[in-house]
Amino acid sequence: MDRTAQLMNPSTERSIAYDPPGSSHSLHVRAARVLEGNWTGASTVPSPSLYPHQWSWDSAFIAIGLRHLSPLRAQTELETLLAAQWGDGRIPHIVFNPSVPLDQYFPSPDFWRSSTAGHTAGAPRTVQTSGIVQPPVHALAAWLVHRADPGLSRARGFLARVYPRLAAWHRYLLHRRDLGGGGLASVVHPWEQGMDNSPSWDLPLSRVTPAPARSFRRADLDHGAPEDRPTDLDYGRYVRLAMDYRDAGYADGGGFAVEDPSFNALLIASEHALARIAEELGAPGTARHARAERLTAALVERLWDPASGMFLCRDLRWPAPDGRGTLIPERGVSGMVPLLLPDLPPGIAAALLRTLRGPHFGLGTTTRLVPSYDLLGEAFDPHRYWRGPAWFNTAWLLERGLRTHGEQQQADALRESVLELAGAGDFAEYVDPYTGEACGTTGFSWTAALALDLLHDDTTVAYDTTATNGITATADLGFKGGNLR
Repeated sequence: MDRTAQLMNPSTERSIAYDPPGSSHSLHVRAARVLEGNWTGASTVPSPSLYPHQWSWDSAFIAIGLRHLSPLRAQTELETLLAAQWGDGRIPHIVFNPSVPLDQYFPSPDFWRSSTAGHTAGAPRTVQTSGIVQPPVHALAAWLVHRADPGLSRARGFLARVYPRLAAWHRYLLHRRDLGGGGLASVVHPWEQGMDNSPSWDLPLSRVTPAPARSFRRADLDHGAPEDRPTDLDYGRYVRLAMDYRDAGYADGGGFAVEDPSFNALLIASEHALARIAEELGAPGTARHARAERLTAALVERLWDPASGMFLCRDLRWPAPDGRGTLIPERGVSGMVPLLLPDLPPGIAAALLRTLRGPHFGLGTTTRLVPSYDLLGEAFDPHRYWRGPAWFNTAWLLERGLRTHGEQQQADALRESVLELAGAGDFAEYVDPYTGEACGTTGFSWTAALALDLLHDDTTVAYDTTATNGITATADLGFKGGNLR
């Protein structure tokens, strides 16, 4: 029996959580084949041609989907990533596969020089990584993976092994990355936030002198259309920022520092999940839930913009009279992701829902999935990476957020759109938000994984149907007061 068949056959692994549909032509089977094809033996690459290594937040989303096929493989996915954690607690955004030729992806290991330039920060010696990070979805993923098969998880000591690493990761973000002094974590490179070329970065990037074009070669253009990818000017600035960070020994606090709403919302969600993990291990989770609530208050205080009806990024290096930096006046999907959080003030949650449905994002009226950037913004481009196209990971997060705040009907509609477009586009990296046309590469791992997760909503009792503190249908994401099965 081949490995794809094993993944699809629930009898081949102890206590697989869900029985797959029987049809060999089903979306389930097609998604399983993508994940099997992108498996390296210890982790899953996002795309064999375009992204041939292990990416941090990709692996978290991939594990969330893999739990429905193989809870053991989902656990392994996260364990492989966490094994490359640095001594200071950071989880690097790329773990490099040494069998991949250096010229297949840039920036390659010889650019980052993690084991030498990152020595002071505790970079591992036995594996090469990048030196920056990505959004902290990992504790949330670990909790959901555990819940897929608690018996297997307990037998392997999965949570007991990953908890100290996840706790160290959160400590790094909450202490070393609180560059604004207001309690929120900052990103020091656009790649860290995950939405690489969002117009929200244009202003802070404009102060960065780009690296000379002759100093690097963009391998991404060998596999993706130039009109879909970041421009050469933006890429030169990304390279310059990464070089400066590397040459400073990966010490935090340089010339680029931005507080981002989705990065911090995911940290809050994972802090709630880390509390649930602690409780599962017999320790109190009260302090972590309380910390998540304080972070939610800080998120509102520092990044909420009533005039925009959403959260905005704060540029800490853009001078302002109060010394707190300045909000960046660009509406990106990042500012909608805090809808995921259960403790938002009701008025703010209601305003976010209005903005999501309004002319800037058009969900349910003009767009199939939520665009990555303001439909009315001057920089909007429906095909260029994070400057307009819709992505499946943000759709998954917002589908969870809609359910968290009781918007079942719209969550159902968004779920159906995700499943339809994921299948029609051969699990594309991202899509045109209006038409659903596939963009970027196909056979993309987190698209397949998150489609699997939404596909299995029909086969599990995934949400509370009772109201808790005024919130109904809370998604099972590890939040206090939600459906913590």
